[in-house]
Amino acid sequence: MAGKKKKTARGRKQDRARVAEGQDYELRYEAKKTGRSVSAVKKAVKKVGNSRKRVEKRLGR
Repeated sequence: MAGKKKKTARGRKQDRARVAEGQDYELRYEAKKTGRSVSAVKKAVKKVGNSRKRVEKRLGR
């Protein structure tokens, strides 16, 4: 039993903290949430990276 690993939800938490650049659903969700256009969200992601906090800050939420 020495090699058994503990499963965590870390991967899911990391996924929620990111805006997936190529994922249309994620872009639409963030656009609706912040009241901005999808193209504005894409530009913010390119400018600040895919961190959800940074993107929302950039979009003025």
